[in-house]
Amino acid sequence: MADIVILGAGISGHTAALHLSRKLPPGSTITVVSPNADWNWIPSNIWVGVGRMKAKKVLFKLAPVYRRLGVTFHQAKATAIWPDGDETDQRPGVDIEFTEPGRAGQTQRIRYDFLINATGPQLKFGMTPGLGPEGNSLSVCTADHAVHTAEELKRVIEEMKQGAERTLVVGMGHGICTCEGAAFEYVFNVDHELRAAGVRDKARLIYLTNEADLGDFGVGGMVFKQSGYETTSKLWTESLFRERGVEAIVGAHVEKVEPGAVHFETLDGKHHTLNFDFAMLLPPFGGVGLKAFAPDGTDISDTMFAPNGLMKVDADYSGKPYDQWRAADWPSTYQVPGRDNIWAVGIAFAPPHQISTPRKSANGTVITPSPAKLGAACVASAGADLRTGSAAAMVMVPVVPDKERFPTGRDLRYTRGEIGLSGHWTKLALHYMFIYKAKALPGWHLIPE
Repeated sequence: MADIVILGAGISGHTAALHLSRKLPPGSTITVVSPNADWNWIPSNIWVGVGRMKAKKVLFKLAPVYRRLGVTFHQAKATAIWPDGDETDQRPGVDIEFTEPGRAGQTQRIRYDFLINATGPQLKFGMTPGLGPEGNSLSVCTADHAVHTAEELKRVIEEMKQGAERTLVVGMGHGICTCEGAAFEYVFNVDHELRAAGVRDKARLIYLTNEADLGDFGVGGMVFKQSGYETTSKLWTESLFRERGVEAIVGAHVEKVEPGAVHFETLDGKHHTLNFDFAMLLPPFGGVGLKAFAPDGTDISDTMFAPNGLMKVDADYSGKPYDQWRAADWPSTYQVPGRDNIWAVGIAFAPPHQISTPRKSANGTVITPSPAKLGAACVASAGADLRTGSAAAMVMVPVVPDKERFPTGRDLRYTRGEIGLSGHWTKLALHYMFIYKAKALPGWHLIPE
């Protein structure tokens, strides 16, 4: 028997809870902690954000599900971990602060035997002045954000129907953003809506990204192989942009967003201003702000978390030069070093380094996508073997090529049979291929560049 605590109820945390609820023997407990009352299928927010789906289609209440499964649910946010217990109890614990109505602000320390950190990201809009729904741009990162964005898109379309010309910008709101795939999908959703409304000729649609090249997606690009033919993601993506008349600005770091204007720097060191009538720009991600403490109250956060707040796992964080990066740098168990009862899954773990080629502008500004590691690929299932007293976290996370040539091993292939354990970019590529009707055949391969 064991007490399992799962921090987060997104794709990773919720999946872990579902599997544990059926695998653990009687007498074990599962507690899920999430600040949100609802589960959100985030990948479909791109459809909510253009009005093609209602928010209720991507949300459901967590409490009733966990009640049926016998899982304890706390609508709360985790604030601190005591991995070695405290001065009153040697059992490890985690501090939570309730967010549910009627208990908001109350705190509690929960004891655990095994801990799964699936807290997901903090949306760091504040890294770019004026970025985000509280500022001067829009987002599809949450269902509420997406609903508001759809309303703004509808308003702009109505203005174009009256004869006005409008500029719409979709992309990344900072030089180190991840999630280029979501922005890519969303820009073509917007393109479709403009065409469906008969106003595409009134719109200037622009994709603004920190990728040095289209088709990078934060993984340095891909090669599609189908029926004996190979196509790079760069060529395929550029062709799609030309076909649909979507402009692209690459290698861009957004410096600030003012009402109706986005200011950005490009890799050549030049500074630009782009006026807009509609702008959906995604934020950088970071950890949620968890702290860690020794039993005497000493702050040991730096031993468990990277500077960006994401949790360190069994990866190589030595900071070695780019030409020395290898597949082996990436985690295999996602267990926290020195802690045989803590794992970080999904977005919550700290990547050891970028996957795209690291770049800086002529002024020294970092303009490189952070590693893609979210969406459907960031699914965790966890099981505990109580006979040995250990827990195992089996995590579907980005698969890094297993050759020492990484990240330039063009000969690495993932067959369709391996898709179930593939990385985020493989999932994205499949999604794009189906969306844009480039049929994936049984012999289809992906070759990471």
